[in-house]
Amino acid sequence: MTNATLTRDRVDAVTLEVAGETGGATCGLDWPLRPPAVDVGEERTCGPHIALDSGEPGIRGLFRFRPETAQPLNALSEVLLCGKSTMSRGERELIAAYVSALNECRFCFFTHAAFAAVRAPEGMGLVEQVCADLDAAPVSGKMRALLRIAGAVQQGGKRVTAEQVAAARTAGATEVEIHDTVLIAAAFCMYNRYVDGLATLAPADPSVYADRAKMTGGYLATDYRRPA
Repeated sequence: MTNATLTRDRVDAVTLEVAGETGGATCGLDWPLRPPAVDVGEERTCGPHIALDSGEPGIRGLFRFRPETAQPLNALSEVLLCGKSTMSRGERELIAAYVSALNECRFCFFTHAAFAAVRAPEGMGLVEQVCADLDAAPVSGKMRALLRIAGAVQQGGKRVTAEQVAAARTAGATEVEIHDTVLIAAAFCMYNRYVDGLATLAPADPSVYADRAKMTGGYLATDYRRPA
């Protein structure tokens, strides 16, 4: 597990010092004062479609219900979002958050928006700007091109064009970065539909997501297996 130190600088800011990940970057993380100002649809209040045997929200409750599927799904997330890459974890979490916003998946968006925000000097404001107007958002040309590819994947795999891929290459994206962007986007379309298809709950309390964002152990840190 990565060593990390969390220090509260002020009510709405967190310093996350993670060896080899952020180099101690500071971001203006506005949680738990407010959630991100991004429209991801109305909160669902009907409750899960199946009887889950834990009180955990979103995909975490589903992982508890079916731990046999939790391990491979978390292993995929670990490789894509936390594994060795020329993209930072924050950039990859931003792709996950962006796709989740397009799919209006509240739980996944709030979760990965927080993960991205705590790893970006611009904090939650960057996530909001990307979701509001990608063309004007303060991201690199490469990241903008990769996010456009991710947005195309969200609409359908065949919506990704050769021109979009060429633009990403011109902006400096590697073949692996393009590959991983497509797979992150495709995976989060699956995760979003998994979470919403079973009507899992997304807590309204933004501190729930802020607390998760402070965890640095990766996606395999939690053991969802039932006790023997």
